[in-house]
Amino acid sequence: MEFAFPWPASQGEWLAWSSAVVTLALGLFLFLAPGLAFRVLRLQPRPEKAAAIAEGRGRMSGFYLGVSLCCILLAQPLLYMALGFSWLFTAFGRLLSMMSDGANTPFNWTSIVLELALAALPLAFAFGLVP
Repeated sequence: MEFAFPWPASQGEWLAWSSAVVTLALGLFLFLAPGLAFRVLRLQPRPEKAAAIAEGRGRMSGFYLGVSLCCILLAQPLLYMALGFSWLFTAFGRLLSMMSDGANTPFNWTSIVLELALAALPLAFAFGLVP
């Protein structure tokens, strides 16, 4: 069995693939430089809780890397749908936090716009809205 890298062939695939690449970049950033990534995300682990860095490197980056690599290497519409819904629920969680936790900040508004864009690109392809 021969493995061939599935290069995007249509505009919809390019959009979905772009979202996967951005997700991969975020995952690599969290994996390779979790301390810096936490500062960019405005998170601050306690010095006495070094395991918090492990959460960024393990749980957060692992999910981003796993889903994005599966999308890039296999290029299946259902995988792109999983990526899109993951970003959509990320945006929903942020919106819920903004409404109930008092986190209504410019950073969160910028983040929610980015998350909605990263959700819309693969979902538009997976649902056939963009050929």
